[in-house]
Amino acid sequence: MKLAQGAEAIITREGNAVIKHRFEKKYRHPEIDKNLRKYRTRREYKILEKLEGLGFPATRKIDYDEDKGILKITFIKGPTVKEILHKNPKKLGREIGKKIAILHKCNIIHGDLTTSNMILDEEIKFIDFGLSFSSERDEDKAVDLHLIRQALESKHHKIWEECYKEVIEGYKGEYPEHKKVLKRLEIVEARGRNKH
Repeated sequence: MKLAQGAEAIITREGNAVIKHRFEKKYRHPEIDKNLRKYRTRREYKILEKLEGLGFPATRKIDYDEDKGILKITFIKGPTVKEILHKNPKKLGREIGKKIAILHKCNIIHGDLTTSNMILDEEIKFIDFGLSFSSERDEDKAVDLHLIRQALESKHHKIWEECYKEVIEGYKGEYPEHKKVLKRLEIVEARGRNKH
């Protein structure tokens, strides 16, 4: 059963598993395309492996075939946070902030923080680590926070401010190095404003 299709991959479900297939891009040189798909599939698998070791609430890896660009992961049942955030923006916002902080403490950058990439099971679980990478840089962590702010602003415009405030509070409470990241976030956001 097809669940979604993005710019990079087709997502299908087979029982309790989700198959993410990074398809060929005809506009890219075949060798470059193959290497890129292999690299991204392997990188995502390695990030999921690290998250599992940490006990972080996220989808779990099952298997992968880097030559075919296929990643097999566990299916998480439940609504996306996008669907239910309006019911409790403060509580969910704080939980989101804490979880982003846990990732950042381990130098994992999600790279695509939206409420569509979070599912409420017994707790919020993160999915789609296709753009994730490891980094110690405050800049990368600040950009991650900027992404969740943009996602809240565009998809949850009535409640985004109170929710984002809680995201930041949750982040501060969980991440001892938060001051450096939040200082960098001001620079990132100022850059964004200057572009407009």
